[in-house]
Formats: sequence, C-alpha cells, structure tokens
Amino acid sequence: MLSSSQRAALLAFPDPTSDLLARFYTLGPRELALIRERRKPRNRLGVALLALHVQHLGAFPATDQDLPSAVIETVAQQLDVDPGDYARYARRDETRREHQLQVAAALGYTAMTSVHYRQVVTWLRPLAAGTARGLPLVTALLDHLREQKWLLPPITVLERLATLALRRAQREATRQLTLGLSPVQCTALDRLLEVPDRERLTPLAWLRQSRAKASPASILALLSRLDAIRALDLPVDAGAHIHPNRLRLMAREGAQITPQHFRDLEAERRYALLMASLLDRAESLTDEILDLHDRILLNMNRQSRHRQETQVLASQDTLAASLRVFAQAGQALLRAREAHRDPFEAIEQVLTWDTFTQTVEELLTLAKPGSSDPLTFLGLHYAAVRRYAPRLLDRLVFTGIASTRTLLRAVTILRDLNATGKRTVPSGAPVDFIPTRWMPFVLMGDQIDRRYYELCVLSELRHRLRAGDLWVAGSRKYRDFDAHLLPAQEWRTKAGPTALPISLDYADYWGDKMQRLSQELGVVTRLLARGELPDVSFKGGKLSVSPLAATVPKEAEQLASRLYRQVPRVKITQLLLDVDAWTGFSRQFTHLHSGEAPSSTTGVLTVVLADAINLGLSKMAEASPGLTERQLAWTAQWHVRDDTYSAALAEIVNAQGRQPLAAVWGEGTTSSSDGQRFRTGAQGRASGQVNLRYGPEPGVTFYTHVSDQYAPFHTKVIAANIRDATHVLDGLLYHEADLQIEEHYTDTHGYTEHVFALCDLLGFRFAPRIRDLGDSRLFIAKRDDPGVVLEPLIGGRLNERLIATHWDDILRLAASIRSGTTTASLMLSKLGSYSRRNGLANALRELGRAQRTLFTLEWLQSPALRKRVQIGLNKGEARNALSRAVYFHRNGEVRDRRPTAQANRASGLNLVVAAIALWNTVHLQRAVQQLRQQGEDVPDDLMQHVSPLAWEHIGLTGDYLWEQPSRI
Repeated sequence: MLSSSQRAALLAFPDPTSDLLARFYTLGPRELALIRERRKPRNRLGVALLALHVQHLGAFPATDQDLPSAVIETVAQQLDVDPGDYARYARRDETRREHQLQVAAALGYTAMTSVHYRQVVTWLRPLAAGTARGLPLVTALLDHLREQKWLLPPITVLERLATLALRRAQREATRQLTLGLSPVQCTALDRLLEVPDRERLTPLAWLRQSRAKASPASILALLSRLDAIRALDLPVDAGAHIHPNRLRLMAREGAQITPQHFRDLEAERRYALLMASLLDRAESLTDEILDLHDRILLNMNRQSRHRQETQVLASQDTLAASLRVFAQAGQALLRAREAHRDPFEAIEQVLTWDTFTQTVEELLTLAKPGSSDPLTFLGLHYAAVRRYAPRLLDRLVFTGIASTRTLLRAVTILRDLNATGKRTVPSGAPVDFIPTRWMPFVLMGDQIDRRYYELCVLSELRHRLRAGDLWVAGSRKYRDFDAHLLPAQEWRTKAGPTALPISLDYADYWGDKMQRLSQELGVVTRLLARGELPDVSFKGGKLSVSPLAATVPKEAEQLASRLYRQVPRVKITQLLLDVDAWTGFSRQFTHLHSGEAPSSTTGVLTVVLADAINLGLSKMAEASPGLTERQLAWTAQWHVRDDTYSAALAEIVNAQGRQPLAAVWGEGTTSSSDGQRFRTGAQGRASGQVNLRYGPEPGVTFYTHVSDQYAPFHTKVIAANIRDATHVLDGLLYHEADLQIEEHYTDTHGYTEHVFALCDLLGFRFAPRIRDLGDSRLFIAKRDDPGVVLEPLIGGRLNERLIATHWDDILRLAASIRSGTTTASLMLSKLGSYSRRNGLANALRELGRAQRTLFTLEWLQSPALRKRVQIGLNKGEARNALSRAVYFHRNGEVRDRRPTAQANRASGLNLVVAAIALWNTVHLQRAVQQLRQQGEDVPDDLMQHVSPLAWEHIGLTGDYLWEQPSRI
C-alpha cells in the first residue's frame, strides 16, 4: 500500500527543532514521578525518554532506533545526567519491556487487540469511502491511535488495516450502486457490451466517444448519447449515498475496462462499474454539450464582428465619395451666401440632384441604427443554431436564482414553440432579461423577432451559466455552487478545528492583518518620503522598480561547463533504468484492477517514454526491439493513468529532495509554476483553443509546478485561453510528494486577487512577479491615513463589513478546497466569472486586495524577496526549455483529441524531465566530490547556480533499447 519512501517518511523522527523539544520533551510531574522510582542514571534517562517518546509519537522507540542527539541531550540536561548513559540503558530486552509496561500503565496507553483492530477499521470506513490512496488513510490512522492512546503496531499492520477498510468501502459502494437494479435494467446493461447487427462498435464504446469540434453536428451527436443513457432508465439516485471521490474512482476504473473484460467480471462488480461509468458519463456529456454550445456562440460572435469590420472597410470608398459630394455642395452653398445668390442654383452648378439624392440615401444606409453592431450579422447564424437548439433546450433542465426567472420563462416558451411547431413568439413573452444592445434587433415594433429572441435567450443562458446564476441538473461543472462545498451546517464539524492553518475567528484574523497592514504602510511611507526604498523610484505618482541584475556569475557558468564535461553521455533509456533502480518509481504503475506492480518494467518505461517524447505507441513499438504495439497498448490501458503517474513522480521528486546537492538549491519549501503552450495539430486541433497572446494557432497549455530543488512535482493540461491563475493552487494542494511548500512564485498571468486570498487562507505565501506594478493600486483600511506621499497609489478602502458578512462562507469554501470536497481550479473558475453582484466573490476579492497590498508593500521594501521570486521563476523557465527539447516528435504538437491522452502526454513528459533532473543531480554530485577530493574549492554559493536541467549529453533519438541500469 505504501512506498518505501512513504514508510520512511511516516516512521522518521521529526526535525528536533527548539519548538518541538520544548513541547514534547520537557519533563512534567507525571514523568518525574516515574523517574523517581529509578536509582541508576541510565534507567532514569531511559525511562524518561520512553515516557516522552510514547506521548509524542504514540510508540516506544525501537531497540535499534537512534534517537536524535538533541532529544537525548535535552532530557539528560533536565535530569542532570550524562547523555551517554542512554547508550548503556536496558541492555537486557526484558528490562526494556518491563519499563515499557510500567510507563504505558502509568500514562494510560494500551496495546491494541483484535477488538481495537475491528474498531479501527470501522472508524476508517468514512475516510476510505473517499480515497483509494493508502497514505492519507495510514496518516489519519496514526493520528487517531495517538489520540486514543493505543500503542502503535508495526507499520505493516497499519497498512493491512487501511487495506481492509478500503476493501469494505469498495464493497459498500458496489452494493449501493446495484441495490436498486431490476432484472430488466441488468439486461439492458449487459446489452451495452454486445455489438449489434450491422454495427462495428458496442453501445458502450459508442457512448464513450467524445466530440471536440464546436459544431451543431457534434452537439447533436452528444445529445444522442445522453438520450441513450437516459433511455436505460437507471436509478437516478444510485450514487447519492456514495462519496463523490469513490464514485469517480469507480467511474475511472470502468472507463478503462473494455467491453470484453467487462463480460469477464463477476455480475455485481460488472453492474456497479457500469453504473458508475454511466453516471459519470452522463455528467460529462452534459458538460461537453454546454461547453461546445459556449464555443459555438463565441465563434458566431467572432465571425459577426469580422463581417462587420469587413463591411466597414468595404464602405470606406462609398463614404469618402459621399463626403466629397457633400463637400462640393457645402462649398457651393457658402459661395452662394457670400454672393447673395440662389442656393439651389449654386448646387445645380456643381452636381445634379440625382447625384445628390443618391448620396443622401447612401449615407442614410451607412448611418442606419445598428449597422455598426456585429449583432446585425448574428442572425445569419440562426439556421446553424436551430439545428441543435430545440433538442438542447428540451433535454437540459435549467434552474437559477430569482433574477433569472424571466429568462427561464423564455426558455419554457421556446420549448413550447418547438414542441407545437409554432413560429411566432407570443406577445406576452418576457423581454426584461434582454440587454439594451439586443432590443433593436429583438423588438420590431409590436412584434418579437423569433430569430433574435431565440439567439438572445441562448446567449443569456451562456452568460448566466458562466456567472453562476444558472445551474443545470445532471451537470458536474454547471451545478449549484453550494453543492460543491461541505454542508453549510456541518462543515466545521466535518473539517475539524484544524480545517485551515489560520485562526477561524474573524476578529483575530482580520485584526492581525490590519495591524500588519498599518505597520507596513507606515514603513513604506517613511522610506518613500526619504527616497530610501531600494531600487524604487517614484515620479509623477507612479512607482517604478529597477530590474534585477544578472543573478548567475560568470564563475558559476564556467563551473557548470566543467562539471558537465565530467557527466557521462547517456541514452534516455539507460537514464530511466538508472533512476528506476534508485527509486523504484515504475512499481507505482500498478494494475488498475488488481493493484499489483507491473510484471514488465521495460513495458511501462517504454509507454512513459512514448508519452514524453510525443512519439505514440505504434512508432514507439517500431523503435523498440522486442516490444509490440499490442503489448504497449495493454500496458498503457491497465497500468498508465493519472494517479499512477502522480505516485511515480512523487518517488522521483522525493529522491531528488534526499540528494545533498538539492539542499544547496533550496530547502524544498518554495516553488514556482508556469504554463507552457504546445500547438495542437491533426485530430487534436479541434480540441485546442486560441490565445492571441501566442498567435492565431490553436493550442493547449501544460501547467507545471517546480520546486526550488528543480523537481517538477505537478503538471496538468489546461485550455490555452484559460488564465494560469485558475490552476495555481491545484499543484500546491494535490501533489503526492513529501514537499512542504510554504512560498510560491508565478508571473503576472498566475495571479488574481482571489488567488491571493485563498493562498493566505490555505497557508501558502503567494509571491507573484507583477508586471506594471506601478499601475497597480493599494487598498487600505478605513482608519488608515496614507499621507500625501502614498495618496496617488491608493485605489480605495477595504470593505471590511462585506468580508465579515461572508466570513463563514469564505472559510467553508477554503475548507472544502483543502479537504478535497472540490477542486481549487473549479472554484476559482466559477468565482472569476461571477457577476459583481455575487457577495462571496466580492468578499473574497476584498480579502485578496488586502493580501496583495501587504505583498506589494513588502515587495517595495525587500530586494531579497524580488531576487527569490526571480530565481524561482528562472528554474521554471529552465525546466520548460528542457521539456521542449524532450517533446520533439510530431513537431512538438499535441495531436491527441482525448483529454486523457493529452494528460498522459503531459504527465509522461514531466516524469521524464524529473528523472533527467535527478540523474544529472546524482552525477553532478559525483563530479563535485571528485574535484573536492583533488583539493579544489567548489563553493556552494557557486553550485547554487548550477542547474541539473542540461540535456546535451543525453541521447533522445534512435532505437530505444533497454539494458541494465548502470552502477555509480
């Protein structure tokens, strides 16, 4: 269940800081009472350490366990004995066991029995219902046993208990999913696995197909699949009593199983996985339909704007000619006035009345109301929208807040018109939801234009869904915001007092923040007035921070070149074998169904490498002697997926953190994140999005987090037109490595005020490099006086009442994200699109403004902070350069259409980049040791600038042969 590194981390003695020693290794009355019974100094010290250790970690130190010297010295000093006495303590096992029994009895600790084991498994079941990972279960179990004062059994016993709890959770979920199935429904599920006559696919394979192209045909195809699932008439509440995470795990497992393998499963298991897959697929189809509808309307608006701009350009010649005619007429009138002549005769001398009349008509046409609005051309797209809109409105059920009632009435009217075949919108149809801009197109006198009315309804549905004012039954992405969170009345109980690493009391939290804000404001005001802010100028009411000088000295570049000359050349296959021999990361690619490690290491490594270099399985099989495409496809289907990629990556990242050289680069407590864009091509082109920042070509973004030790510990695929900031927190919260990130860096695209707020609530120090800092504004408390100096920089006063009003909702949101009830990216996406009327979004934005102001004030004062951010972002850019070199096949384009395939590409690339970083780190350490053994000085202040991300010595092309790992 646990990897070797996870066991080691759980069993390791925590770093004996002064705070830890003071808290857990200070003798109290109970410990002193036990010690008084001992005469010999070694026994007094040994019993004291037994008593303190069991209260700290829940178990007695093992006979062969070496306690940190700081712990022994701290306790020995309190007893006024020699720390060396501990080495002479309890040389007889019987004495140690006798002392342990006496200490346990005195302090109320109990050895676990079979009764305790059964109680523990029952206690674990709610937690096991929401995860398939062993580490959180064993961690929770350790905390629970310590709280109950039950002596910890061996770690392998805890793993078995957690495994048993997981199996029971799985059986309970299976029972719940199949409980309400009738024989008719079971037969219908079995038919999904059979290929109908004159068809090539089973119904299940057809249901799994997605459509990436934004077109009416795609939406109709997806609606047909949604209809097919609903026609099965499955129990709609089958998953209501199952933890959402468990349901997603079962759905993911079911999505990987072929119809043939489904038929081989035991009946109850088969029906449960089919149910989970279909429930999940119905939600995904609903979201895909709405997303495609959103993209279609977006494309329609873009094309309409283009048509309008083209018309304006085409009418410029006509407009210029008309203006020349009017200029001639105007000059004639002016001359006639000066000469007191007849104005009509004056005009007739320069142009005919027919010409003048035609010119007036042309100008009236050009100046017609609405002619400059792209909506004029939107009606041309009505026929395309009508191909799918009736079915979309009929199949999806919309509900919303009170302000959407008239819009929902309009939806009902359109459904009735579609059902009856009527074409005219009734005169009493609601129109108050229609934006002012649309009014001239929708209302034609006393009549309502059907085309524009329907287009306006569909457009407003899109806007209100994005704003969170509407939600859709059966949707995952567009459901009620409240449904994503922990229950309002129970979140404090379920999340516990440690739900967040901050004070949950508003007065304490906000009072401390405002005190800090006032202090920092005063310091910056004084330094700015005296011109003493380092590298900061203030002219014309605008701040300017000087760019940082180059951070890498030439000596470091020369050292790096010299060290890499000593690093051996290596094929990428040999490199992966070496890293696997050191870490065993390939064992994390467990079988989806059995959970067993892969029988073929080379098969797994080949699939991973195929993802990383963007070669694909068929071409990879051709370049890998001894492996067939069928073997690789089987391995990819059953062993390679997002959770196994995450677990394997964690093994490499953890190994990187254990290298002595990594400690020179950082402590593993800071990180940066950045998006790297890849163009989409071939079949993947339809799934790409256009971001004009990168040009007109569609693409996707691989968004990656990198630690200060050069370890890329999280990656995900996001749409190219989505702001990076939406996904910053996902990497910090959902990685599986042992990193304890405290401070995080991004560039300008990685920050919003919502991100500032949530990072603070979740215990992360957020430090983005904000472009155009001089244009940003500070927000202060109402009682603060910025003074004359800072007044031009103040953007407003913080709305403290708004934050206080929504404080419980803010905490509930943050606790829901931290507990895994919902994801940070989904919530940030929703909050970012909400209208200005949304109280929670506004309150969180106010909180973020306070945090951003505090950060800005520190940024102005601290060159060290600016340097840390710059160095952190440079590490991410170096990682991006390496990943671009690795991902070289197919012109570096993403040609996969399915999101899961794209995610595997990104994960494989990130894992191989992490492996290269670890391999280089190990060999750089060896080179440094050799130089130092030869008497040369290799200072750490130069080594901190030597990156382990070089690749010139790595062979990435050719045949991919797997031999034996090399020895170092």
